[in-house]
Order: sequence, then structure tokens, then C-alpha cells
Amino acid sequence: MKNRAWYFLLPVLVLILMNGIVPMMAVFNYALHVVFSGSTPEFVGLANYDQVLHDPDFLGALQRQFIFSVLVLAVQIPLGIMIAMAMPKKGAKLAIVLVLFGLPLLTPAMSVGLTWRLMSADSIGVITVFFKTVFGYNYSLIHPIDAVITMFIVDCWHWIPMVALLCYAGLNAIPDQYYQSAAIDGATPWQTFRYVTLPKLRSVLIIAVLLRFMDSFMIYAEPYIMTGGGPGNYLTYLNVLVARRAESYELGFAGAASILYLFFVLLGSYIFFQLMTSVGKVGKAVK
Repeated sequence: MKNRAWYFLLPVLVLILMNGIVPMMAVFNYALHVVFSGSTPEFVGLANYDQVLHDPDFLGALQRQFIFSVLVLAVQIPLGIMIAMAMPKKGAKLAIVLVLFGLPLLTPAMSVGLTWRLMSADSIGVITVFFKTVFGYNYSLIHPIDAVITMFIVDCWHWIPMVALLCYAGLNAIPDQYYQSAAIDGATPWQTFRYVTLPKLRSVLIIAVLLRFMDSFMIYAEPYIMTGGGPGNYLTYLNVLVARRAESYELGFAGAASILYLFFVLLGSYIFFQLMTSVGKVGKAVK
């Protein structure tokens, strides 16, 4: 009976094969060839990877991507924890908060990018008019600083609710006895948070960090729709760069960049996972 259970997984495995492995094999093939529209592919081995790793546009996009993802983790994880701790425990207020948090998560990335683009439109956008009226500041997405800050705020608005909901579920799973014991021992609120709440949230935080790192590292729709990756290259992250090269039929370059892209995502996720698990082990050893 246990062996027969695998038959129920066959449809899912076939879908994964068709939607994941087969396209990836095509990308691997592109990465080993010079491919242009209407021409015969020419095998070049690892030359495309060498070109990508020495391409200033790729290296610049990689740097911007890492900075963006690190800032996302540094801001969104602590804010998510604080919001979760401030959320009501039950009642109508909790239901309202959950609905409000669900709205950004259910909004497609393309809709998010288009909405913020309209709100930031010159002269007529709500955000533009607000800054002009209240502060006398000419806000515009053609200004690099405005574009970068707006993109970061958009990502925070879209994904902090997910971090908060994950942390809220983790907080509710912590038994009250731990807090009662901490209160009896005279622990301060910070000590209770440091030695009770954080260790018990470690598993949830690992999930939150990995999800946010991978999602932020693969951001595409929002910067592409809002500014097309501009102004200049300020919002040209890796996904935007790869898409541009693929659209210009530099399929060999795009294929090699995609493989390296996947490698960086896996490497970053592995590093964050090891760091967080090692911190948990050190904490247990100290206790």
C-alpha cells in the first residue's frame, strides 16, 4: 500500500517535469551556445559564462540585487515581528487586521507595479501631488533616489504582511507557561523577548527569511512596470537585465545569466539557512 501511494504523485511529478526541468534543460542548452534569431546555434562551451561574469551590466545588477535583498531582510523581518506582537489576539479587530493584511498578498505583482506607477505619475499622481502640496517637493520616478526609495516601500507594503502573519502564527504557538515562568523569574520585557520569544520563533523566522530573500532576489514585475528598470540602471535588477537580453535575442548570454542567477539564489538561501540554524545551536549551547 505504501508503494502504491507513489502513483498518486505521478501527475504532480509530470507537471514539475514539464514546467520546471524541461525549460531548465533548454536554458542550459542556450547557455552553451551563441544563439541569435534566425541563425544556427554555435557551441561555445563556457564562453557565455565568462562573458556574463565580466559584463559590467550584470555585475552592477548583481550588486544592486544583493543590496536590495539585504535591506529587505534588515527592515521587513524586524518590522514583521513588531507588527505581529502588536496584533490583537482575538475578536473582530483580529479579523479586520487579517483581511487588511491579506489584501496586499493577494494583489498580483503586475497590479502592484501599475498602481504605484499611476500614484507616482508626474503632476497627477496622488503621491506626486501630496509631496508637492505638503512639502513643496517635486517628487518623480525619474529621480534616482525617489525611484529607489519608492521601489523599496512598494516591496515593504507588498510583503511585510506575510512576515507579520508568519510571526503571528509562531507567537500563538508559544505556550503561555514560558511567559509565566519568565515573569516569576523577574525577567524584563527585553529579556523575555530575547530568551523566550525569539528562540521559539526561530523556525518561523527561518522560513520568513528564506522566502523573503528568494522573492526579493527574483523581483521583476514591479520595477519593470514602474520605471522599466530606470532611471538609468538604478532599478535594473537581475531579472530585468536577463529579460532585456532575452528580448534582444541574446539567448546565450541570457541563458548563462539565468543559470548563474539560480546559483546565487541557492547559495544565498543556503548561507542564510546555515547562519540562522547555527545561531539557534549556539543559543542552546549557551543555555
